[in-house]
Amino acid sequence: MQKFSMLSHSDKVAVGVSGGKDSLALLYVLKKFFEEHDRTKLVAITIDEGIHGYRDESLQIVKDFCSQIKVETNISSYKDLFGLGMDQAMQERPSEKMTSCSMCGTFRRRAIDIMAESVGANVVATGHNLDDHLQTFMINLLSGDTERICWMYPEPVQYGPNGLRKVKPFVEIYEHEIVFYAVLRDIPFQSEECPYMHESIRTELREFLNKLETGHAGIKYNAYNSMTKISKMLKTSSMRSLSHSKECLACGRNSTGSICSVCKTLQVLAKST
Repeated sequence: MQKFSMLSHSDKVAVGVSGGKDSLALLYVLKKFFEEHDRTKLVAITIDEGIHGYRDESLQIVKDFCSQIKVETNISSYKDLFGLGMDQAMQERPSEKMTSCSMCGTFRRRAIDIMAESVGANVVATGHNLDDHLQTFMINLLSGDTERICWMYPEPVQYGPNGLRKVKPFVEIYEHEIVFYAVLRDIPFQSEECPYMHESIRTELREFLNKLETGHAGIKYNAYNSMTKISKMLKTSSMRSLSHSKECLACGRNSTGSICSVCKTLQVLAKST
């Protein structure tokens, strides 16, 4: 956290908690960190995507764990925020080219921002690890989305009307190390995978990178360092474009175009019904 100036003493931090190993381990670590430094401004925010039979277990795990470590928890859903959940979105999408992960990622980022603002937080912390970060970089690279690569540099920047910052304290930690830590600390977590996850190329990239790491130990960390250098070089131009960002004509939030990605997605889904 210190390396990339992620937190300052006065920050109120909202931790995005899904019920998985990464987010619950992060909440546990930040709770210990805050206690050691006499800080109390820590809350958990959880999103129910509306996937039948998938979120029930994790929501209970989150509630129980937050109660155990005495952290305030706040839960909302895609249905509450956008008028539909993922199951309904999957039924209403015009084609399979509109993947579950692209829709869910778009909704999740906005939902987390809205919830963080609603609890008065100025920092959002997520449990993305080195493996997640590298996979995301590869997805952006293969899809030609260089603008998103600019945003991947770990040092946070303020965005939105309330000056939120997003931080990823586990960004330089391997996924298997977090699993080991969670088991060591008896942190409960959901192991069931999202039923829609195989629509994304992320699963194939995870398997490919893990295979490379098995044969060439350290290659993922080397790739992460290269990715970080690239994103840092692209960051300056991205900040210039951010300074000229527009407001979405539909919802009023920051957008690179006249309509933001969330509203575009909702409009496409509405037209297909």
